[in-house]
Amino acid sequence: MTDILPKLAAPGAVLSGSSPNTDTREGMSYLETLPRRLVTLYLPLGIILLVLLFPFYWMVLTAIKPDEQLLDMERVSPFWTWTPTLKHINKLLFETQYPRWLWNTMFIAVAATFLSIAASVLSAYAIVRLRFRGAAYAGSLIFLAYLVPPSILFIPLSSVVFQYGLFDTPFALILTYPTILIPFSTWLLMGYFKTIPFELEECALIDGASRWQILIKIILPLAIPGLISAFIFCFTLCWNEFIYALTFLSTTQNKTVPVAIVNEFVDGDIYRWGSLMAGALVGSLPLVILYAFFVEHYVSAMTGAVKE
Repeated sequence: MTDILPKLAAPGAVLSGSSPNTDTREGMSYLETLPRRLVTLYLPLGIILLVLLFPFYWMVLTAIKPDEQLLDMERVSPFWTWTPTLKHINKLLFETQYPRWLWNTMFIAVAATFLSIAASVLSAYAIVRLRFRGAAYAGSLIFLAYLVPPSILFIPLSSVVFQYGLFDTPFALILTYPTILIPFSTWLLMGYFKTIPFELEECALIDGASRWQILIKIILPLAIPGLISAFIFCFTLCWNEFIYALTFLSTTQNKTVPVAIVNEFVDGDIYRWGSLMAGALVGSLPLVILYAFFVEHYVSAMTGAVKE
């Protein structure tokens, strides 16, 4: 009877009379990996989140702090407030031209982004698919143009803006932003178009489709994640751009948010921190919403389009 018991026992079960040398590493692995995960995963992740989110926390805290607590670091905790106020945000929205600045920024960013994406799609498709002589060198030169600092480009561009009478108008930025947006967008879309199987285009060419029909009906629908990724990059760069907006816009009502909040809320050596942080907080909300809705497409653009 005793010979039958081991056979009837469940697989992996340990009997009371089993040998003390039985392997129990699988059961103890949980206790061994938990401290290791704490050190190798959770601790670095917590540090990264703290470094990334603390500036936003400080911005929100400063925007809702009363004026008397902004510079008093001895009697009031600098990391918290018990008497939050919306005074700075209310003053920003209803007592300044901030809504106009926000509209200027949105209009310029959207127009420049669509113009850049349209040019980038055409140039990237031509370089990747048309196979003309020197296509590889053209792609490399386009990307090298992205490495030129904007602080150097705005000097010759300023003379062009003055000669065409575009100074202090939104079109001065709409037409100059593509000089820094198109190179990187083209390079990004080139890499994405290469992941789309060429056999799809060959089948369409056999069926009598033109290159324009292939681009509109086949390539662009498959490249939507790549287009969204390029759109997010261009829109973010336009929204936060400072040098061109500072150089080409002078009238208060025509300024964009990054330039306006610095020029209008700084009086000499006096910084109105509440209004500054409120302007930065409200100005960052459109980008937060944009990333929240399209972050999945942004990540998928890094993995390619259609697998062969």
